[in-house]
Amino acid sequence: MPPGRLTANIPLKIGSLIVGFLIWLIVINVDNPKDTRIFVIQGESVEMLNKAYIDSYNKMCLQDDKQTPIRVTVTAERKTLKKLSASDILAVADLQQAVSLETDPVMVPVTVTVANVAPNNIKVSPQFIGVHLEDKVTQEYVVNASYGESRPARGTEVGSQTVSPEKVKITGPRSLINKIDKVTASVNVSGLTKDSVQEATLSITDRNQDVLSEGRMSYLTIDNGGKVNVTTDLWRVQSGIRLYVAYTGEPADGYRVETVSTVPETISLAGTDQALEALRTDSNTIWLIDETLDISGYASDFEQKVSLTDYLPQDTRLTTGSSEDVYVNIMILPRSAHAYSLAAGEIHILGLGENLQASFESDSVLLRIMANGDKDINNFAVDRVRASVDLTGLTAGSREVPVNLDLPKGYELLENVTAMVSISEITNVDQASGAVS
Repeated sequence: MPPGRLTANIPLKIGSLIVGFLIWLIVINVDNPKDTRIFVIQGESVEMLNKAYIDSYNKMCLQDDKQTPIRVTVTAERKTLKKLSASDILAVADLQQAVSLETDPVMVPVTVTVANVAPNNIKVSPQFIGVHLEDKVTQEYVVNASYGESRPARGTEVGSQTVSPEKVKITGPRSLINKIDKVTASVNVSGLTKDSVQEATLSITDRNQDVLSEGRMSYLTIDNGGKVNVTTDLWRVQSGIRLYVAYTGEPADGYRVETVSTVPETISLAGTDQALEALRTDSNTIWLIDETLDISGYASDFEQKVSLTDYLPQDTRLTTGSSEDVYVNIMILPRSAHAYSLAAGEIHILGLGENLQASFESDSVLLRIMANGDKDINNFAVDRVRASVDLTGLTAGSREVPVNLDLPKGYELLENVTAMVSISEITNVDQASGAVS
């Protein structure tokens, strides 16, 4: 074929192609050929009809956990199929049409209807759904209030929550009722600034501590439609509350109590206005009087963990996240000894490598000093102490190093002293270029 024949009448050929495509579109839309689409429906989505029929036997039905998902095959015009969604499919099982109530599971036929689709164009597989018949039982449960991870406005804490009604009756299949462990009414207190009353929908936790799904909840009938009112009372937060320790007994002969301290030193409490006001009149102090804090015969430090729960004033509690325990530390020293705090800034740093810098992680170290011979510990002056740390050969990182001390004559350390030092590399910044080297 001559080459000119191929390139002749190009506009006409392109136009023919466009016309052909348009004709094809018209045919497709006019004829609208049929197609097939498959939808999968879980058993819990099948609506049970005529439950009263089973209820007349004082029974309830519970779907088989091993039920195979139902496949719905729909044949329809392509336009119709494109518009279909799972919400357009209604699957029902009529309990009055059950094959037999004597089998376990009881097999109930499933009927599916699809919007704008004729019944003969709908196929269902499997055509039956299995349900177990169980005794219908009713049990009463206490309702627990919860606010989860939500938190009220700053400076306040949830002091108490009450539920109305406090108890609910739940009716359902025996096996499901027997799995119920806890009934909870949850509310959101985020940003709450004052006491409130909120409506809550109940949730149920089973014995495996799993929350029942919507499907399982659908088998249960709960008083008041499963709704209760939760009253939340807010308490104010007061911080800086001191702890005073009252110990018993005396240390060993020749020893004395140097200091009494707690970790933490202060705590924060949430409480009613009346309770916090009473605490303020008591110097914002909680008194720890515990018979187990007995230092009789001790010749070294005494440390013990004490639970605060037994010492909190009425209508108060520890703020969220606070530990219930406090550590009581009682320092016991010989009568000729005393403890001093030496500022970290008074400790000289020696042997630091080139291009390294160091800093102390604490602002001071504790020195336990004892006087010898005729020296009087009361005459010791901590500002006469010469202290240093040797960092020779150490690289970047956090290190615990010994503190070398030069004490005035006639005084000695009762125990070695260490300090935590943070060593890092010096970063040089080229001011001209902004580059870091």
